[in-house]
Amino acid sequence: MLQFPHISLCEELRQTTEKDYSSLCERQPIGRLLFRQFCETRPELRRCVKFLDAVAEYEVTPDEKRRECGQDLIEKYFNPKVTAVFCFFFPRLIHDYLSVAPFADYLDSMYYNRFLQWKWLERQPVTKNTFRQYRVLGKGGFGEVCACQVRATGKMYACKKLEKKRIKKRKGESMALNEKQILEKVNSRFVVSLAYAYETKDALCLVLTLMNGGDLKFHIYHMGEAGFDETRAVFYAAEICCGLEDLHREHIVYRDLKPENILLDDHGHIRISDLGLAVHVPEEQTIKGRVGTVGYMAPEVVKNERYTFSPDWWALGCLLYEMIEGQSPFQQRKKKIKREEVERLVTEVEEEYSSKFSEDATSLCKMLLAKDPSERLGCQGGGASEVKGHPIFRSINFKRLEAGMLEAPFIPDPQAIYCKDVLDIEQFSTVKGVELEPKDESFYGKVSTGSVPIPWQNEMIETECFTELNVFYQDGTVPPDLDWRGQPSPPPKQGLLQRLFGRQVRINKV
Repeated sequence: MLQFPHISLCEELRQTTEKDYSSLCERQPIGRLLFRQFCETRPELRRCVKFLDAVAEYEVTPDEKRRECGQDLIEKYFNPKVTAVFCFFFPRLIHDYLSVAPFADYLDSMYYNRFLQWKWLERQPVTKNTFRQYRVLGKGGFGEVCACQVRATGKMYACKKLEKKRIKKRKGESMALNEKQILEKVNSRFVVSLAYAYETKDALCLVLTLMNGGDLKFHIYHMGEAGFDETRAVFYAAEICCGLEDLHREHIVYRDLKPENILLDDHGHIRISDLGLAVHVPEEQTIKGRVGTVGYMAPEVVKNERYTFSPDWWALGCLLYEMIEGQSPFQQRKKKIKREEVERLVTEVEEEYSSKFSEDATSLCKMLLAKDPSERLGCQGGGASEVKGHPIFRSINFKRLEAGMLEAPFIPDPQAIYCKDVLDIEQFSTVKGVELEPKDESFYGKVSTGSVPIPWQNEMIETECFTELNVFYQDGTVPPDLDWRGQPSPPPKQGLLQRLFGRQVRINKV
């Protein structure tokens, strides 16, 4: 199902692809691997790549082994007079070197031609036939979410279906497009990834990271006594902090942090999901909007004041409190309190702490739940680094956490289903009185844009399709699909009798 085109079919891509070293050789996973394969063909470039790998390994080395690892790195790559501090400036200098003459040579090589072939595959149309559809997992605001599998690679995803008529009835076009564009922009281990976006006759489909471990709300309230032990709560808070940092780096404020929007994967790591209320904050500007979920909205949001990223740090405080206490700080579960009363508690009343909270946990929650955003942790100029620096995280190596190298405190049972029984998921009623029109097509076209480059390339690597297809000859000769001299000639046209005869043979074989 995945087959490279002849390189001659990739000429338009060659003309339109921006020749940017950072994008082609660092950010795009397949581009990075192919550039490294090119570097392996030259001893001086191979040494550069090995040094970059050694520095990357040093960055994620456990604290107790860092000194020894750093010493080995200096002895291997530098003369003894070079200081440790100086050698760690080198990666940027090496990238600067690689981005000039070596990069220019790469663009003329068969390795870059192979990259163009991968880009051609990446840009092939995506339809419902690209996937196998499986059981319903739950429901979102505009339709159901079901499991699906990419036919070509076997990779499993969650498919979020946005029914076209339901979107139109609820005037949800801008919200749906906003979520799609933000998901497409953010590339984080701690935020669900958008891998594909396509449309069917009745729905727009967003194909997202499959999270089999359920949401934090289910784990807090339906897995024994409400709440978690502090170690588990702190681990999740650290991963959420990294997710918020990645969103804020892209100038996106999330605005809907709550337990049901934090999902667990097969290995027990979390991802932030449901970015329908997230919004881009222009640089050096503030925004306004009374948006979020009652009980998790920050005082400045409740009061309809202007803000940037402060509501997310407040909501992290609410979530950490809820994970430890087993109930949210400003409203009790299954106890109906009027919205006005909850908002009064949020803006005026200090939360209370039980014996479940350690001194560090109480301190972090209080600093995140400061009513005045200017006094809140995370809002004093340092962003996520302020939060990461709190003593409660002293045992967490954030470099290793961000590289996915720390084991989660709870690993979901692959046989268990951490959600409501499928039979309990309510069916959507049919939308009446709404007709789809030709003018709606431009909106559908903005959403259904096919494969998203980085997740798609990661899928090719993870499922070993890259290794299987990306074959070069050992003697350095050019494979036929990359050989300009070996352009395939078009197959000769068959006459009517030949076509009928060929068809008859095929039918008999079947």
